[in-house]
Amino acid sequence: MSPDRASSVATNVEGRTLNLTRLEKVLFPETGFTKGELVDYYARIAPVMLPHLCDRPLTMKRYPDGVEGQFFFEKNRPRHAPEWVRHVVVPSTRSKSGDSVDHALVCDLPTLLWAANLATIEFHVPLWHVRGNHRVPAPPDHMVFDLDPGEGTTVVECCQVGLLVADALEEHDLPSWPKTSGSKGLQVYAPAPGPRPTWESVRKLAHEVAVRLETSEPELVVSNMRRGLRAGKVLIDWSQNHPAKTTVCVYSVRARAEPTVSTPVSWDEVRQCLDAGDPARLRFQTAEVLDRVEERGDLFEALAGAAAS
Repeated sequence: MSPDRASSVATNVEGRTLNLTRLEKVLFPETGFTKGELVDYYARIAPVMLPHLCDRPLTMKRYPDGVEGQFFFEKNRPRHAPEWVRHVVVPSTRSKSGDSVDHALVCDLPTLLWAANLATIEFHVPLWHVRGNHRVPAPPDHMVFDLDPGEGTTVVECCQVGLLVADALEEHDLPSWPKTSGSKGLQVYAPAPGPRPTWESVRKLAHEVAVRLETSEPELVVSNMRRGLRAGKVLIDWSQNHPAKTTVCVYSVRARAEPTVSTPVSWDEVRQCLDAGDPARLRFQTAEVLDRVEERGDLFEALAGAAAS
């Protein structure tokens, strides 16, 4: 699919009719990147992105007027969604009123492009999926450490902390996979530990790792969410390990000045970024990510396989 400059284009995608609108709209003014280019990117990245999106309740971060305009998070499937958009009702874990959210599920190319056409720049998903006979929300299949650089630090310091997290997880016989946040930081994923992981067990281990590293590296690491404690340090946000929380999906574009992407990287690349002290080594835009996937495949493929098993 090539970006189309027309204001509205009807197209057939795997047997589904989509009316793609305002493809000429510039979403990233600094680079001129358009909505058409966004839709094109998601069409081309779909083979590797969909396994990480599929059956995970979607939260869309929409920017109808581009990254410099107002945005909003949309959890509920829009009323105008096509009938073929799959969805799941998830009880609210934060409300005593019994409210629920009707999330869209993105498991195929038509649904992915439908969401992109809504100016959904960012795709956010939880650490659980709705396959099989799981209750909703289901037990976790991933653990995540969101490494957020405080004032005076960059992704370079996040690389240093990420390697420490990986070493700590290895002591628990857990493999780990890093990806850029696509914004400022780094995220480290691991399979949820144990044959029958629970949210309590995952959250407990994540907290233990964060506190342990804060204790051993007090000048580098902080595990407390208070912003006043972050200057010159990297926050290990272990609290993301909660059924109601979401993390940006791998391969999602981010709403930054440029169309950067949350990109899976190798641990060798993390070490190289740390050694070079150059944050640009882990900053990737859409075209670069497509080239990386063509050359190297999906560096998060094993993590998706662990969740499916």
